[in-house]
Amino acid sequence: MKHKKVITAAVCVLLAVSIISAGGYAVNMFGLLNEGNKSEYSAQDAPVFDTALKGKTVIFLGSSVTYGFGSKGESFVEYFEKQYGVNAVKEAVSGTTLADISEKSYVSRLKRIDTSIKADAFVCQLSTNDAAKNIPLGETGACGSYDTSTVAGAIEYIIDYVRSAFNCPIIFYTGTKYDSENYEKMVSLLHEIAVKHGVGVIDLWNSPVMNAVSEEDYKLYMTDPIHPSRAGYRDWWTPVMAEYLIHYLGG
Repeated sequence: MKHKKVITAAVCVLLAVSIISAGGYAVNMFGLLNEGNKSEYSAQDAPVFDTALKGKTVIFLGSSVTYGFGSKGESFVEYFEKQYGVNAVKEAVSGTTLADISEKSYVSRLKRIDTSIKADAFVCQLSTNDAAKNIPLGETGACGSYDTSTVAGAIEYIIDYVRSAFNCPIIFYTGTKYDSENYEKMVSLLHEIAVKHGVGVIDLWNSPVMNAVSEEDYKLYMTDPIHPSRAGYRDWWTPVMAEYLIHYLGG
């Protein structure tokens, strides 16, 4: 009987440790345990810059990185608003794909953005979810005949739609390096499409500046291989994106 009690107690301890560990993992999934998400890194406390982006209206379409999944809902969008005076329209839903495979896809949500908005630029995320879900890359197509169930077709459809609806410069941005052959292929495809259609690409994946980050800073800047922390957006991602936009928009 005593032996059974000892075993039961040991099992309870292991179960408790597992629950605590799982809880900690779940919390850290949202970046809550990351040092880079302290209040001192929040957008509200970020320094303000006077640049050519001030007063520009920019539409941002994306998924979790555009939303700020690992940074308490604050992404580069909020830093663009606070630091650069951008009038931002944020259309971001975590877990969604470029490819039109659900009502929450980029293609579907794009059509819900108010077309009366006088946009100065449209910025679209190259979603990591397409890579994770093994969405077919597809092939570039003729104007108006895009297979939006593929990555290529969705990107080209978005470009055509934005040009027609908003008539503004279009810029795609990639994520930073992580272990994904699928996403690497998507980045290459994006560049091919960008040349074909004359759109901009903020290539954080291949950026020497982004890839030169130290191991210590990376731990502060990223909550996992895909999602930045507040510090990551403020001090790593946003400055590079802002510099590109300033030059691309003629600032």
